Amino acid sequence: MRNTITRSTTEDTGDTEAKPVCVGFEPPVLRVHRGGGVLATFRAALKGCATHDDDRRPEVAQAFKLANGRRRMIAVFAMALAPIALAAQTFSSLAEPVRQFVSVPETSVALTHVRVVDGTGAPAREDQTIVIENGKITAVTLAREARVPAGARTLDLTDHTVIPGLVGMHDHTFYTTRGRSVQLQFSAPRLYLGSGVTTIRTTGGTSPYHEVNMKRAIDRGEIPGPRIHLTGPYLTGPGGSATMAQIGTPEEARRIVNYWADEGVTWFKAYTDISREALGAAIDQAHKRGLKFTGHLCSVSFREAVELGIDSLEHGFFTNSDYVPNRQRDHCSPEMRTSLLNVAMDGPEVQRTIQAMVTNKVAMNSTLAVYELSYPDRPPLEDRVLEALAPETREEYLSSRRETSARAAQSTMPELFRRAQAFERAFVKAGGLLGAGVDPTGLGGALPGFGDQRNYELLLEAGFSPLETIQIMTLNGAKILGVDKQLGSIAAGKTADLVVIRGNPIAQPADIRNMTTVFKDGVGYDPAKLVAAVKGQVGIR
Repeated sequence: MRNTITRSTTEDTGDTEAKPVCVGFEPPVLRVHRGGGVLATFRAALKGCATHDDDRRPEVAQAFKLANGRRRMIAVFAMALAPIALAAQTFSSLAEPVRQFVSVPETSVALTHVRVVDGTGAPAREDQTIVIENGKITAVTLAREARVPAGARTLDLTDHTVIPGLVGMHDHTFYTTRGRSVQLQFSAPRLYLGSGVTTIRTTGGTSPYHEVNMKRAIDRGEIPGPRIHLTGPYLTGPGGSATMAQIGTPEEARRIVNYWADEGVTWFKAYTDISREALGAAIDQAHKRGLKFTGHLCSVSFREAVELGIDSLEHGFFTNSDYVPNRQRDHCSPEMRTSLLNVAMDGPEVQRTIQAMVTNKVAMNSTLAVYELSYPDRPPLEDRVLEALAPETREEYLSSRRETSARAAQSTMPELFRRAQAFERAFVKAGGLLGAGVDPTGLGGALPGFGDQRNYELLLEAGFSPLETIQIMTLNGAKILGVDKQLGSIAAGKTADLVVIRGNPIAQPADIRNMTTVFKDGVGYDPAKLVAAVKGQVGIR
């Protein structure tokens, strides 16, 4: 999100004065033996280092033969990474380092006398019993009518609320401050799960193979964490960040999409300097592979992206260049923020954007928690955030916070933030599908999981009801991911991804932090232990 109105070299702050951060990952060399070995890939690897009749050399011909023979293997490899193809995990399938975080290992469990907010937007139901068997919800009934299976572990949850597991729709596993960008291979998965986020979409990777391997380890029960929907590396234009795939032509776009599709990603994300031609080719190729596309845009506006067939858009109003006067084709204008501050929120231009998205069923994902970091004197400082940060990372965040506060009189973020919240509210009112995620980047104060919980309060501030907000953060995300038949709401037959909260977040929003048990696949994890495990390590590990 960083530098949304200039040529950007890092992700996601909304703070146009922040210095860009460039570290991490270059798109890998494409290799036949890694599953990207189709003929075009091999020819591209040879370009510039061989003669015109290379295809007739014996070793090259053999490589092409092997590449053709692996086409079917590639498809099988990609399916192996698909998030919804996995059998439910049980306590017995988990490695010992994961079991230490489990507080409810039984396969038959009854959560009794609990308040249920089911994620559909329906009113809360009091004094309910939820029965879980073998990773599935088998019943949700009034407590007095419940039939608890013999031998089930029964938990009396009077004065507790159960909501679906949160679905984080913009939940990176890397993290930034103004001075660093770090892959959080250890702390991110633990923080997400410990904060009730049982499913994430990575939404752009700076080190995609870290995320591929993290997903595999979680799926095998070797480390604790949420189920992961993988997004490939950022796709931007020439001259963009060194951590991103810099795409200059449609051919390059198609090649890169094919490579990462073969590697198992299910989403792609465009970034601020991509051209319409390259974006259109990338979207088309992703759709041919049965995959989806989102974008953090600038050079291409929202309405232009909708015309190209994009599936969703990130950050909402903050990254929409529809309203820049005299826009230049494929150019990220420095006037974008000014245009957002000047456009009439109830005028026809904003309505045109919303109607185009709704008519074409383009979803949108809110990331208010990361933009709030550029709002002077916000968010409220939480001890748990400061304790989770490594000492040097904590100082980097607090220093940026002080600088932001010192510029409060000149800041346009309060007005822009209010407009972004109004845009999200208008989008949903018009029938749009809104999801949410933390985007743990920018100035460093929106942490994995913790920022997802903060989004609950910020969406309430935007004018959504508590029931609407829980639906946005659970079932809506599952719908965008296409897994709503399995996840995202509380109903018999669905996977038992549930969050037990002490108190009532419908009446007291701050209670969203009081999570006592997080069920994933019916296995109950102890959030306090997961969060304690990363204390002092966010920003370095």
